[in-house]
Amino acid sequence: PFRIVFVCSMWMTGFDVPSCSTIYLDKPMRNHTLMQTIARANRVFRDKVNGLIVDYVGVFRSLQKALAIYAPPIGGGESPIKDKSELVELLRQAIAEAIAFCSEHKVDAAEIQNSTGFQRVKLLDDAVDSIIINDDSKRRYLLLVSNVIRLYRAILPDPSANEFVGICVLLGVIAEKIRSLAPPADISEIMGQVEKLLDESIATEGYRIPTVSDLTDHLIDLSKIDFEKLRLQFAKAHKRTEIEKLRTQISRKLSVMVRYNQSRIDYLEKFQRMIEEYNAGSVNLEEFFAQLMAFAQSLNEEEKRGISENLLEEELALFDLLTKPEPKLKKSEEVQVKKVAKNLLETLKRE
Repeated sequence: PFRIVFVCSMWMTGFDVPSCSTIYLDKPMRNHTLMQTIARANRVFRDKVNGLIVDYVGVFRSLQKALAIYAPPIGGGESPIKDKSELVELLRQAIAEAIAFCSEHKVDAAEIQNSTGFQRVKLLDDAVDSIIINDDSKRRYLLLVSNVIRLYRAILPDPSANEFVGICVLLGVIAEKIRSLAPPADISEIMGQVEKLLDESIATEGYRIPTVSDLTDHLIDLSKIDFEKLRLQFAKAHKRTEIEKLRTQISRKLSVMVRYNQSRIDYLEKFQRMIEEYNAGSVNLEEFFAQLMAFAQSLNEEEKRGISENLLEEELALFDLLTKPEPKLKKSEEVQVKKVAKNLLETLKRE
């Protein structure tokens, strides 16, 4: 939880705090004490790519001697200590790569930076739509920007970072808008549920089977989508952005449906094939959007199948496991298997 700590003759040796990124030295040190002290800032941690040592008393001369003893470059290689200006140059190169990528996709970063108000909002939306041509293009941009942001943060708090604030913020905003179309999976809540379930399972209260609502809370209901309005929106808006939104909604819904009923795996495989064909350029935007619309509607029908079969979602999952892909049942046999599925579910919950 600390942001800054002042210490005297403490935490320099035998102390481990990987998140430490910057050390300010105003005390003469040498040899192994100096080596261990600077190593406090050199641990890997999340997006941290380097540690920064700010030298107030000229310990760098002692550091060079210590490195010669304790960390000599192998085979005449480079010293592990670099001047901050080298990091600034790496950032400059990373930004140039990201801007070049934007230019290839008809995105003018300078024009966006110089715009204001609604014009900037429009240009940002245009930029997102131009970059998300396919998954490879999207991943490439996010990778380039991630490198830019890591290097920018590594330079802080040095004043030389001020030169790059504008362009770093711009690239980061576009990246966040792209990520918002397909939010990364956050498993922290699920892990909390797992721990709670383990506690309940180990205790004498018995095992709890999750209900449908456990899996479907806070998820999008595809049946509530007005497909005609969506089609009109697609015709006049940023087409790739609308595709990305619909694709995200389908993906999230499908993952829950398959997790709850494994017999629906063929839907997942079909969805993945559609995406692969789109990424390969085998279908254009209009065709892919039409495929997604039809697929979303088929998912709605599959989700309602339990009602037509007069089965709860959990009972339907067991019924499908017993009957798919074989055997082919007569109506009278279906009635009996449904009864078996209901009894089995009751037994599983009770036991």
